[in-house]
Amino acid sequence: MLDTPLVHQTETFLKSFGDALAAGDIEAAVNLFQDDCYWRDLVAFTWNLKTVEGKDQVRDMLTSQLGAIGPSNWTLAEGEVPTEEGGVITAWIRFETKLARCFGLIRLKDDKIWTLLTTMVELKGHEEPKGFQRPLGAKHGAGKHRTTWKEEREKEDAELGYTQQPYCVIIGGGQGGIALGARLRQLGVPTIIVEKNDRPGDSWRNRYKSLCLHDPVWYDHLPYIKFPENWPIFSPKDKIGDWLEMYTKVMELNYWTRSVARSASYDAATGEWTIVVDRDGEEVTLRPKQLVMATGMSGKANVPAFPGMAKFQGDQHHSSKHPGPDAYRGKKAVVVGSNNSAHDICAALWENDVDVTMVQRSSTHIVKSDTLMDVGLGALYSEEAVNAGMTTEKADLIFASLPYRILHQFQIPAYAEMKKRDADFYDGLEKAGFWLDWGDDDSGLFMKYLRRGSGYYIDIGASQLIIDGDIKLKRGQVTEVVEDGVVLDDGSKLEADVIVYATGYGSMNGWVADLMGQDMADRVGKVWGLGSDTTKDPGPWEGEQRNMWKPTQQQALWFHGGNLHQSRHYSQFLSLQLKARMEGLDTPVYGLQEVYHLS
Repeated sequence: MLDTPLVHQTETFLKSFGDALAAGDIEAAVNLFQDDCYWRDLVAFTWNLKTVEGKDQVRDMLTSQLGAIGPSNWTLAEGEVPTEEGGVITAWIRFETKLARCFGLIRLKDDKIWTLLTTMVELKGHEEPKGFQRPLGAKHGAGKHRTTWKEEREKEDAELGYTQQPYCVIIGGGQGGIALGARLRQLGVPTIIVEKNDRPGDSWRNRYKSLCLHDPVWYDHLPYIKFPENWPIFSPKDKIGDWLEMYTKVMELNYWTRSVARSASYDAATGEWTIVVDRDGEEVTLRPKQLVMATGMSGKANVPAFPGMAKFQGDQHHSSKHPGPDAYRGKKAVVVGSNNSAHDICAALWENDVDVTMVQRSSTHIVKSDTLMDVGLGALYSEEAVNAGMTTEKADLIFASLPYRILHQFQIPAYAEMKKRDADFYDGLEKAGFWLDWGDDDSGLFMKYLRRGSGYYIDIGASQLIIDGDIKLKRGQVTEVVEDGVVLDDGSKLEADVIVYATGYGSMNGWVADLMGQDMADRVGKVWGLGSDTTKDPGPWEGEQRNMWKPTQQQALWFHGGNLHQSRHYSQFLSLQLKARMEGLDTPVYGLQEVYHLS
C-alpha cells in the first residue's frame, strides 16, 4: 500500500480507535465519533442488523457488547487506499472479533467517525471451503466399496428429513430461499427448502408472460455464481426461472418441490420446531432448530372485497394469478392498480388487442428505466462501474454503508435530476391525467421500496401507451363490481370481460398467521418498513427493515427475502447467524426490535 499522508492519517486513527476498544475505554472510543454519527452493524458487534445513531446510542451498544465481542486488529483493508472528497475520508477496513473476521467501511470528518459500517465476513474455524480451502472432490487412490459423489447425494436426499433431521428449514423456494440455501450449504448447515411449485424457478415462470426483471443484471447476481457476461441486462421471467433451477442443482441444495408446509409450532423447552409438510402427497414431519420464512417480501396477495364481486360474469383475479393476455384478445379489461404489475399487465393486454383501462386509485411514482440505470445505479451497478474496478461485493457494501436515517438525503438530488432530464415525459403523463408523486419527501423509488414496498413503476414502455391513450386511464375508487364491469366513486361504469386486481400484497407475517396462528404473527409483528412515519410506513423510527434477516421476537424464527440484490447480500449475514447458533457459539443479541405494528 502506498505510504501517503492520507494512509498514515487513517491508520493512526484506526490504531487509536482499536486501542480504546481493546482497553475497554468506552468513553475514549465514543469521543472518536462525530456528534451526528451513524454506526451500522451487520452481525459483527450486535449479532443483529442494527444502526445506532449519535454518541449516546454508540455508548449504549458498546457498554452492552464490547466485553463479549472483543474486537481487535483494526487496519486498512489490504490493497485499499483511502480517498478524500469534500472533507470526508472514506476507507475500507478490516478487523477481528473473538469469533469472526470482519470487514467495513469508515467515513471520517475532522478526524472523527461520521459513518461506520461493520460486517461479519466469516466465523473463525467455520470458514467456507473456497479458495485454498476448496474441497478436492475426486477421491484419488483406491479403496473398497467407495461411494461416488452421486451416491452420496442420493443418500443425503433419501435420509435428510427422514432418518436425519435438518438444522434449518426454509419455507419458500424463490430467489430468497435459494440464495440462503446456497450460503448455508457452503457453511455445512443441513437445510431443507420447502417449495410448493413443481420446479425451482416456477415462482417466476408461473407469473404473467410479459414479466421481466426491471433491475439490471449487475444488480441481480446470486451468491457464488454470477450471471455470464453475455446475460441480458433485463432478464425475461422464464430465463430467470431456468437460471434458478440450474443454480439449485449445481449448488447441491436439498430442495423439496411440490411440498407445502401445513403447520408449524415451536417447543421452547426443546428449542425445536415441529413442521408438518405435505410432500407431493406424503405427510412428513420435520423437526429443525431454525425456521426461515422466505415466502416473498410482498407477503400474501391483497385481494379486495368490493361489493358485488360475486355477481361478475367475466373472469376476475389478482395480478399474482394473471395468466397473460392470450385469452382476452378482442375483449375489454379493467386493471385495478397503477404500480409495476398493473403497468406490465396493461401493456401486454394492449399488445394483444385487448381494450384495457387502468384504474388509478392513488398516486404513483414513475421513473424511466434508462434514466434510473444511468443516474440511480450507474456508479455501482453498471458495465462502466465494472470496468472501473467495482465489484458486486463492494457495491453492496457501499450501498449498505449509507444509514437509512440519511439515505433519503442522497436520493433526493438523484431523483431531482431524473425529473429534470425527463421533464417532457412527465408533462405528457400529467396531461394524460396520470397522478404522479416522487415519494413523501421527493426521495424517489428506492426509499418507497424500503419504506413500503409499493407505489412505483419502473417504466419500460407502458407509460408512453398511457400518454398516447392506448392504455385508457381512469382515476378513482371502485365502489362496486357489477355483472359486466366496475362502478367508480364518480358514478361512472367501466365495462369489462376481465378484471385484474393489481392491488399489491400484505405483510409477510400473514403467512405466519396461516402456518402458526395469529398469536405467533402478532408476536413478531409487521414485516418490512423502516418506521419512517411516511405513507404506509408508520413510526416510530426503527432504523432497519422490520424483522428482515435478523432475530425476531420469536426465538428461532427468521424472515428472508426481497429483490435479487437483497437476497444475495443479506443471505450472507443471516447464514452466519444460523451457523453460529448451530455451532453453539455465544450470540448475544443487542437491540432486538420491539413490535409496534401487528400487520
